[in-house]
Amino acid sequence: MTTKRTQPDACSLLDADHRNVKKMFNAYEELTGSKSASARGKRQELARQICMELTVHAQIEEEIFYPAVRAAIKDTDLLDEATVEHASAKDLIAQLQEATEVDDMFDAKVKVLGEYIDHHVKEERNELFPKARAARKLDLVAMRETLATRKEELMADMSAMA
Repeated sequence: MTTKRTQPDACSLLDADHRNVKKMFNAYEELTGSKSASARGKRQELARQICMELTVHAQIEEEIFYPAVRAAIKDTDLLDEATVEHASAKDLIAQLQEATEVDDMFDAKVKVLGEYIDHHVKEERNELFPKARAARKLDLVAMRETLATRKEELMADMSAMA
């Protein structure tokens, strides 16, 4: 008897992004204990990386994943909430990107952004992804390739602008 191993799909790609950015938030939190100039510089660089990752992640969800899921499932309240959560996160990201110094308010904004993302990830992982995977009309394996390709394009564009 063989066990069928599920192929990586759009949800697994998005969840890998979630885990990656969670590690960055944890690393940032560890750096907040130090007041040295080098730690401030590392925090600023890490915050910039977090903002870039989240911006790209939100864009591929909004361009590709959410519209496809919205068309395939009946209960779209979760997608509406996710869109509002993205707007709140984008506002904080903009504030972080405009900040000229790494101070207590900067640290607080990174912390709150992390809390927003934790909540968002929990809802996607526990509610949205299972519904997407249960939807017969969605080819999440093929969508994974589309998401990965678009993510590479966006990351390259953002790296070129940095």
